[in-house]
Amino acid sequence: MSAMLEAALGDDVEARLAAFDWPRVLQQLDAQGHAMLPGLLAPEACDRIASLYDRPALFRSKVVMARHGFGRGEYQYFGYPLPSPVGELRAALYPRLVPLANQWNETMGIGVRYPQRHAEFLERCHHAGQQRPTPLLLRYGTGDYNCLHQDLYGEHVFPLQVAVLLSEPWRDFTGGEFVLTEQRPRMQSRPHVVPLSEGDAVIFAVHHRPVRGSRGSYRVNLRHGVSELRSGRRHTLGIIFHDAS
Repeated sequence: MSAMLEAALGDDVEARLAAFDWPRVLQQLDAQGHAMLPGLLAPEACDRIASLYDRPALFRSKVVMARHGFGRGEYQYFGYPLPSPVGELRAALYPRLVPLANQWNETMGIGVRYPQRHAEFLERCHHAGQQRPTPLLLRYGTGDYNCLHQDLYGEHVFPLQVAVLLSEPWRDFTGGEFVLTEQRPRMQSRPHVVPLSEGDAVIFAVHHRPVRGSRGSYRVNLRHGVSELRSGRRHTLGIIFHDAS
């Protein structure tokens, strides 16, 4: 299955990521708290990754959201070893995001700094008891939605994560928009609706990010979710860089 997925990507993961203007991506992330990677995955890769949902041996756990008050729909966390290209995407995206992650922590007065290699960061997580992998596949049907939330999972948190839409809006589903909200001090929440197509990825802040104001920088709290599907089925790949306790 790994070889089939790699073939479906068309090029290797590193080549596809190298095609993006990363200084511009990081600039958008810093300014908005999110940025898109259009066409990160080819349609064939999206279909093959989505099809993994029906292979339970690849996953460590399954969550039915309605049982926990998380919304409606379900998702499964991959087990180690992560299938290709999920593991390759996770390892290759991480070093491109480290400079901004460290910049944000410095600006917010947080002493934590992140190593350049993802394997080194995972060692940090595992030594602290966060040993369960967090990349996941989500599946939504008609009437399903995901409440606004944050994917924290433990003491060690990498401040950025990625979601890749594996289905095509208006062909596979309607509704189901990816939504972000920002809560600024003494202000009402600000919503963002990110217009994703099949294969598009969105990078976004996990928890909080710095925003420059007239009196210096302050922290903005972010949450993300998915609006209700009006019809069809929607699959999403979630890539979280810290592991869970």
